[in-house]
Formats: sequence, C-alpha cells, structure tokens
Amino acid sequence: MRRATAHIPQGGAAGETLRLPYQDRYCRRGVLALETGEEILLDLAQATELADGDALELDDGLRVTICAVAEPLADVRGDLARLAWHIGNRHTPCEVQANRLLIQRDHVLEEMLRGLGAEVTHVDAPFQPEGGAYGYGRTHGHSHSHDPHANPNAHIPHRHD
Repeated sequence: MRRATAHIPQGGAAGETLRLPYQDRYCRRGVLALETGEEILLDLAQATELADGDALELDDGLRVTICAVAEPLADVRGDLARLAWHIGNRHTPCEVQANRLLIQRDHVLEEMLRGLGAEVTHVDAPFQPEGGAYGYGRTHGHSHSHDPHANPNAHIPHRHD
C-alpha cells in the first residue's frame, strides 16, 4: 500500500483525486480510498487540515489532490456580523462568504438563527469553514485552564520556582 507522508497546501493539479467531506479532512493517520478505489495509507507527522485544492505526496512522488465533496449545509443570510457572532458563540464551524454564512445542518441552531431574523435554506455544497483563531487547525470546544472538566489538575496551584 502506498503511503502519503507530505501535505502540500494548495498543491495544484495532481494525478489522483481524494474526495472527502469536512469531517474527514482533519486527520493524521489512516487508510483512505482514492477516487480510483485504490487505498493509500495517510501517515502525516501531525493532525492536519486538508483543504480543497491541497495535495498529498505519496512515497513514490505522485501527488493526490484533495477535493471537498458537497454535503448538506444550511445557507444563512441576513445581518451576517450579528449571526456570525451567535454561531461563533456556540463554537460551531462556519464558512464565511461575502453574502452568506454556511454551517452544517442543525435544526436547533437553524431555528435560533431564524428567531434572530436570518433567512435559512438548505443547500448541498463543499464545506470550508474558517480555521482556528491562530491560523491553523479547527475550532473545537471552548476550554480554559481553570476548567476542571478540561483539565483535571486545574485545582492544583502552579509552583513558581
């Protein structure tokens, strides 16, 4: 089985294609099936966000293009700044475009947004939400060092030697 050991951001056209939904594009290691059906072993040094148009380089030098597949999303329109704040406050991945926000479908969140005056419709499209606040990775749950659920040793005072 061929191995993919290098991630090339916006790596350009390649010989093979790997079609993945959003959930499967943050990975480090695993077996993935190319569009041809061939399986490859993904073996990156660290968990990596694979964006549409990125490439993976296989151990034989071949590049594989990452293609974000269409998936069920909610198209949110209205007062985008206000709506984006409420979506972000719930730590929900969100793709920000000039005239709309895209989120994964969630009937509870969609009803909340409608209650805030949003127009929400269902679409099928590739999902490329904003990354982490520091320019890498995904946005995940909200945690602080003083949160005992996030850090079981949070109650132990730090020593300053």
